[in-house]
Amino acid sequence: MNISDTFFLSFRTIRSNKLRTSITVAIIALGIASLIGIRTAIEAMQQKFTESFSAMGTNGFTLRYKTAFQLHLGKKLPLQTGSTKKKEKQSNINKPITQDQAETFKERFRFPAQVGLSNFGPRNATVMFEGEKTNPNVWIMGGDENYLDLNGFTIDDGRNINPEDVQSARNVCLLGKDVAVKLFGENPARPVDKIVRINNIPFRIAGTLQAKGSTLGRSWDNCVVVSYTAVRRFFVNDPNASFAIGVKVGDVKLLETAIGEAEGIFRPIRRISTLEEDNFIVDKSDSFVELLLRQLSLLTIAALVIGVITLVGAAIGLMNIMLVAVTERTKEIGLIKAIGGRQVNIRRQFLFESVIISLLGAIFGIAMGILLGNVVGILMHTGFVVPWLWVALGVAICFLVGLGAGLYPAVKASRLNPIEALRYE
Repeated sequence: MNISDTFFLSFRTIRSNKLRTSITVAIIALGIASLIGIRTAIEAMQQKFTESFSAMGTNGFTLRYKTAFQLHLGKKLPLQTGSTKKKEKQSNINKPITQDQAETFKERFRFPAQVGLSNFGPRNATVMFEGEKTNPNVWIMGGDENYLDLNGFTIDDGRNINPEDVQSARNVCLLGKDVAVKLFGENPARPVDKIVRINNIPFRIAGTLQAKGSTLGRSWDNCVVVSYTAVRRFFVNDPNASFAIGVKVGDVKLLETAIGEAEGIFRPIRRISTLEEDNFIVDKSDSFVELLLRQLSLLTIAALVIGVITLVGAAIGLMNIMLVAVTERTKEIGLIKAIGGRQVNIRRQFLFESVIISLLGAIFGIAMGILLGNVVGILMHTGFVVPWLWVALGVAICFLVGLGAGLYPAVKASRLNPIEALRYE
């Protein structure tokens, strides 16, 4: 009996035991579905994070003040030169970057790069126009003429904030896509030069922004951008409110040089002596994405552990079913041997049955996992994701599970004594 005959005989035997086969296939499918589903969802999230932050590029960084929490998480060992150590000045921890410090940095930083200053206003603002009103969840963001470019926004219609708007703290604003559509409809030109009321304060609309999407559940389009001076004038009356300083260089090769020069300029502005640690941090544009991707890799490990545990249980169940099959078909095995069947044919038949059942579980599990994982992709508005590497890995794992689970029953069946097997009842 050749290999093809053995294969088709194995397949017919599986079809004759539909219930038993279905239960085993379902167990294997659940294990693979959990692995492929979680991995598909992770790849969809990775795709979304990369798209969301790629607009800022890999050639930018931000200067922010250092909090005590950040100090605890990211504290480095003190730098030593001989017996000299750099110390952390505790009075400077949680000390915000003031408007004067931010503007002084922008004036002194002569590196060929864009520099933008920004701050946050309220995150629960209401924007009104005539009879229309948004929900009280609009973010007010303060910036300057470089804010949009540094943060991946694009003007849809109208103009950007200009230096005169910043200097005079004019009541002008840019509407995010969600806010503009809510108040004025889909036409991006309609809102320009209209007067809206932000928390009951009148602002003239200078322009509208193109859609940017959302990250981690936060919509970047549900916002209003005003000058950072307007934020201080109308919305934030807190002297401890801090500024962020964004820097974007033209070439990624110049990034580290720009960071070094920025630190050298900003330390005297922050009044840090040569023996003290920085009381501000430097965030690269892609550092947050890298952090998120590292966290997502932990989910992959968790999915792998869950899948392996499920597949171990499935392998035990599959081996048990194959051993039952050996017992049920003892007389059949004896007959095959009596008419000249060899041990290798019997081993091959039982191994084929085990591997086929396992691969059927892989097919159904992979299909189920991809569909379930792409539900996350649909919710995050990403493209259809297929983790091909993990699909191949899932098939390989199921093949090995089938091979391992069927090996002992196959060997046991092939070693049966034909005379005793024929007399078995």
